Amino acid sequence: MTPMTPPVSRRRLLVLSAVAAGLSAVAGVSVLRGGRAGAGGAAGGPPVAAGPVALAGPGGHRMVARNLVWGPYRDALSVVPADGRDGPRTASEVRCLRFHAAAGTGVCLQAVPGATGVGYRAVVLDAELREVARHALPGVPSRARVAPDGRRVAWTVFVGGDTYADSSFSTRTAVLDLGRGRLEANLEEFAVVLEGRPYRAPDVNVWGVTFGTDPDVFHATLATRGTAYLVRGDLRARTLTTLARNVECPSLAPGGDRIVHKKRVPGLPPEAPWRLYARDLATGAERPLAETRSVDDQVVWADARTVVYALPGDFGADLYAVPADGSGSPRLVARSAVSPAFLD
Repeated sequence: MTPMTPPVSRRRLLVLSAVAAGLSAVAGVSVLRGGRAGAGGAAGGPPVAAGPVALAGPGGHRMVARNLVWGPYRDALSVVPADGRDGPRTASEVRCLRFHAAAGTGVCLQAVPGATGVGYRAVVLDAELREVARHALPGVPSRARVAPDGRRVAWTVFVGGDTYADSSFSTRTAVLDLGRGRLEANLEEFAVVLEGRPYRAPDVNVWGVTFGTDPDVFHATLATRGTAYLVRGDLRARTLTTLARNVECPSLAPGGDRIVHKKRVPGLPPEAPWRLYARDLATGAERPLAETRSVDDQVVWADARTVVYALPGDFGADLYAVPADGSGSPRLVARSAVSPAFLD
C-alpha cells in the first residue's frame, strides 16, 4: 500500500511498545514460551515473580498486561495490580509486543528472531495461555483487540514507517473471526464509502479496530489524502463506511454508545499532535478528556467510566487512567507496563 502522507512533520514521537519498547524482545525472548528464571525486577521497580496467569476463572477483577520491568520477565504477560502502581506482579512465560484479551481469549503479537532477521506473528491464546492459532504478520506490531465475546480478534502492523506521527507510513490490519474460521487479512480490500460516495485510492490505510457486541460490526480508523476518518466496518458486507473526520484509534465503550479516540488538535506540536476525546456515536458530540498530554495509544476501558492508556516512562511506558466523561484528572495506574486487558 502506498504510504499515507498526513500533514505532519517527519519527527518521530514514540512507538509505544511496538518498536521503542517492543523490540527489546527481539533478542531471543519474544518466543511463545520462554525459559523461566528467578524472581526479578528493576531496582526501585515493582517486584516480579513467575506464577500462574489466566485470562478467565477465579481471581476477581484484575489487569493482565505486558510487563516492562527490566529483568528476566520483561515483555512477559503478567498480572499487574489494577489498584496499585508498584504492587507485586505475577509473570507468565508468554512474551508479547502487543496484547489484548476478553472473555477468555487473548491475542499476542510477537517478535520471532530468525536466521535472516526478525519476523512477527499473531498468536491467539485460550484462557490458560495455550496457543489456539497463529498467523504470520507482514510488519511491526502496533495495535491488538479482542471482541467482548472473545470470538473476534484484530491486529494492526506497520508495513512502512513505524509511527503514526510520521509524515509517511503504511499499515495492514486484519480481523480473525474465530467462530466462523475466517481471516480477513487486509481490511483495505473492503469497499469504502467515503462521506456517502464509493471511494478508491492507493493511499488508503486502516488501523485501530474496536469491537462491540454485534458479530458483524466493528469500528476503526481509515486514512486517505491526509485525513483520518472514523469508519463503521461490516464483516459480512465487506464494507467500510466513514462516520466522522479526525478520529484515530477509537475504543468502543462497554455500552456501545460512545468511543474514546485520539484527535489531532491545531496548535499542538507536530510530533505530539493528539488529545483524547470522547464521542457520542448517536449525536456526534465530543468533549476532551482531562488528560492534556499527547497520547499515541488506543485506550482500553477499565470499566464503563474509565479509560487506561500508555505514556512514555522510565522503562518504556507507564499506564494512566482518566474518567471518560471529561471530569477528574489523570492518575498513574502502573509503572513499566503496556497493552493492558481488564478481566473478571
